[in-house]
Amino acid sequence: MKKFLPVALAALVAASLLSACGGSAKGGTSSPAGGGFPVTVEHKYGKTEVRKAPTRVVTLGLSDQDTVLALGIRPVGVVDWFKERPFGKWPWAQPLWGDSLPEIVGERDDYQFEKIAALRPDLIVAQYSGMKKDQYETLSKIAPVVAQSAKHDDYAAPWQEMTRVIGRALGREARVDELIAGIEKRFADVRAAHPEFAKQTVVVAESYEPGKYSVFSPADPKTVFLKELGFRPSEAIGKLAGTQSFADIGSERLDLLDVDRLLWVIDDPDAEKRIQEDPVYAKLAVVTAGRAVFVPYTAPPAGAALSFDTVLSIPYAIDQLVPLLSK
Repeated sequence: MKKFLPVALAALVAASLLSACGGSAKGGTSSPAGGGFPVTVEHKYGKTEVRKAPTRVVTLGLSDQDTVLALGIRPVGVVDWFKERPFGKWPWAQPLWGDSLPEIVGERDDYQFEKIAALRPDLIVAQYSGMKKDQYETLSKIAPVVAQSAKHDDYAAPWQEMTRVIGRALGREARVDELIAGIEKRFADVRAAHPEFAKQTVVVAESYEPGKYSVFSPADPKTVFLKELGFRPSEAIGKLAGTQSFADIGSERLDLLDVDRLLWVIDDPDAEKRIQEDPVYAKLAVVTAGRAVFVPYTAPPAGAALSFDTVLSIPYAIDQLVPLLSK
């Protein structure tokens, strides 16, 4: 049965398509693109052709805006992340936004189609996302959509791959190669300076209520970051999480955290005290030996940088975390 767009949305879609065909609209940010157009980008739901250099980009992945900013374009629309407005909050991105703050067009994977259409985008990017096929089909009536990877589970594609896909869609692959090479050199420099990291297993965890803990899989960006510093992710956590980015455990399974290095990401100022007061946790060797590190999510935003794992946030995370992990 054929699906029809709501009348108001259909009208906005038509206006958006006309705008995309008729040149640039006010509010977009443009700089010369390095690649030739059209380009074709493969993703989870097929292939998308981008016919000309985009200037009005909407990002629907939770961290996609960082890569678009790094490539010289300010997105006109972004999604929110747990009401945190991550687009303009973090120090690694603030200077690139300037006064041109974007429109919020949804929260996580819940998109507001009318708002997106009203922005008249010429490209919609959803790399670090869980976009569904029906959402993709609706959005494709507004503008070309580059959905998440078909090669990985949602939210599990490597940052390098997502960066390259966005760079291709924007026609800026040469700049992407430079950015990735610079970050990979920074990781290599850390590994060379700290060969001891390669001998240590690591787990990243968080806790939002007493007796309950989340442990992040080897595919989660936070653990991937530590792996690129040289650490070895816990195989036991990988088996427990399976295809998910994290697994929840209770105090009775805190033995899974007894590794060489334990990194907590905390948002609640009282979380560190609460975790340390867990009698099971207090007996772990990683705790008694002083090898557990608590990293705040927002003040400073080292935990947020670790979670974002983008070409903008990674250098900030390296500067914040390596001194803590090398003590």
